[in-house]
Amino acid sequence: MTVVTDSATRRVEGKPRVIVTRHLMPSVETRMAELYDASLNPSDEPFTREQLAQAMQDCDVLVPTVTDRIDAELIAGAGDRLGLIANFGAGTDHIDLKAARDKGIMVTNTPGVFTDDTADIAMLGIIGVPRRIREGVELVRSGKWTGWAPSGMLGRKIGGKVLGIVGMGRIGQAVAHRARAFGLEIAYHNRKPLPEAVERMLAARYVENLDDLLAEADIVSLHCPATKDTVGMLDARRIGLMKKGACLINTARGELVDQEALIAALESGHLAGAGLDVYPQEPKVDPRLIRSPNVMTLPHIGSATAEGREASGEKVIANIRFWADGHRPPDQVLDALV
Repeated sequence: MTVVTDSATRRVEGKPRVIVTRHLMPSVETRMAELYDASLNPSDEPFTREQLAQAMQDCDVLVPTVTDRIDAELIAGAGDRLGLIANFGAGTDHIDLKAARDKGIMVTNTPGVFTDDTADIAMLGIIGVPRRIREGVELVRSGKWTGWAPSGMLGRKIGGKVLGIVGMGRIGQAVAHRARAFGLEIAYHNRKPLPEAVERMLAARYVENLDDLLAEADIVSLHCPATKDTVGMLDARRIGLMKKGACLINTARGELVDQEALIAALESGHLAGAGLDVYPQEPKVDPRLIRSPNVMTLPHIGSATAEGREASGEKVIANIRFWADGHRPPDQVLDALV
């Protein structure tokens, strides 16, 4: 096989060798097998670090997911033939983009396809935590429910409450759009404010200081990538700034929140509850969170729809085809070039 390169792209003559680290939708795997010399993962067991290192020695394209931590050391040890990391998913904080750039490896992702799915799960927490849905389900299933009562299972209404959105990208905006229909007041913190026309459309107001947003929000929903600036950003001090009785929803990355501080705030009653779809050490979930009746714990299902996973796989295939033909893929991660 001959590989023709320039500073940004390669043209692969023949079928590129593609290694996929997790089991994808059947239609996606079938198409990959048709187009490429594809090594698939039917067992769906996450690759070990050693398996990742070996794969990166033996392929033109690696197709990883969020479960694969591809750091600078792994990238430095990659074989010369590896030219593309075609990530399955929008987030790329598990990939060292600078190291990939320095090695001449292009990185692509699959933006947009999981926006609505993840926003729906965030809304599940925004509604479900104040209304104590987890407790209600467990009460019925335990057989201890004694029937309707005027003071039974009292939660908090969400209409008129302030929803504080941290991170106003695609998913944050999709959450704001949904939240308006439930009568929530939308305030948000972002690296920079949205265009005024978008703010008007979403009826959202910008809060420049994160501490100020946390202090006024009744419900806080996180929608940030995990970066050096955001990991641990909700520490004990900032959680302490949140209103007594506020709720925290996290469908972004578990590393954004100091878990010990969150658990302490829940156990003390400072926070009324939390809706969590992500955790710092997945798949491990702290038993205290599981035991807590006011915590809705989900198994990282924000993007878990058949339609979304299929669309993401199709984007991966398109990115590989563009790259192998010597063109820039449509979803090249531009951060890798700066």
